[in-house]
Amino acid sequence: MTIHKLRVGIAGLGRMGKRHAINFHELTIRANVVAASTPDESERDWAQENLQGVQIFKDYDEMLENADLEAVVVASVTAVHAEQAIKAIKKGLHVLCEKPLSIDAEVAQSVVSAYEECLKTHPQQKVMCGFSRRFDASYRDAHARVKKGELGAPVLFRSQTADLQDKSGFFVDYAKTSGGIFVDCSIHDIDLMLWFLGEERQIKTLQAVGVIALHPGLEASNDRDNAIATVEFEGGKMAALYCSRMMAAGQEDTTEIICERGSLRVNMQVRKNHVEIHDSQGARRELPQHYYERFREAFVTEAYEFTECCLNNTPPPISLQGSVKAVIIGQALQRSMITGEKIFFHEGAIKD
Repeated sequence: MTIHKLRVGIAGLGRMGKRHAINFHELTIRANVVAASTPDESERDWAQENLQGVQIFKDYDEMLENADLEAVVVASVTAVHAEQAIKAIKKGLHVLCEKPLSIDAEVAQSVVSAYEECLKTHPQQKVMCGFSRRFDASYRDAHARVKKGELGAPVLFRSQTADLQDKSGFFVDYAKTSGGIFVDCSIHDIDLMLWFLGEERQIKTLQAVGVIALHPGLEASNDRDNAIATVEFEGGKMAALYCSRMMAAGQEDTTEIICERGSLRVNMQVRKNHVEIHDSQGARRELPQHYYERFREAFVTEAYEFTECCLNNTPPPISLQGSVKAVIIGQALQRSMITGEKIFFHEGAIKD
């Protein structure tokens, strides 16, 4: 019996694009990468060596026009996420777009509008933004317990993304187009906050502060390398978000959901594995060194479930409109951090 495999094209072969390409091509039984595009010559060379039998294109539009595709994974730089996603949507292709949809909420909403319009003629089309932590086994366990009400209703959500200190200068340059520390670094925590407290729940107020501690080059982008935010929701619920670009030991991504009768904690004792090292320096455990090392299995699960929803015509695991709301909140937090203002929402809209 021949198994139909979803024919996938990869847009962008940077670090994340390479990972998606391998996950879909080698680790997802019902998917097959048939094409990839990147303007970067070294990335095309990598594809020639690692993606045997895959058509390699320099131009994204050329790939859409000439490759026999059913789905596209948009893993290019954030600045073109929305543009490339919309082009694929208008061709009736399924789309998995890396987070965020855009650094601008109106542009992100245009992706949803294009999708809603295309559904009229392609009712089985699937479009999803890739918030990988929703596919992590630990976060799914915690969410299932909250949904069942095991500890009562959630009241306070707190979460952090703390990246290994970058000494190369990469993210200082990246900050010029990333949308800022909340839109980029904290966007996963914002998405988790909406997932655990409810995507439909209205926000009342939010505020944020940030500092530049180690990377003065961020001043040119009006960004920060450490920031803290608080978010107040209707219905007596709150969230605290923390993000840092300067962790010396490694990647530290943790979350706590405090409920009426207890709390759930994900990765609060950060560790690479369950090995403890005991030597003349004392006892210690190692930490994952980057985001993908911590969430690799979540990305594999994401590829599998996206493929399944496309082939089986089931709902995507993540709401596209919720992904837009994450950008709205990230933008508002960035604005609060820069201006020092507390921002008020009224019926879901920002109140000036």
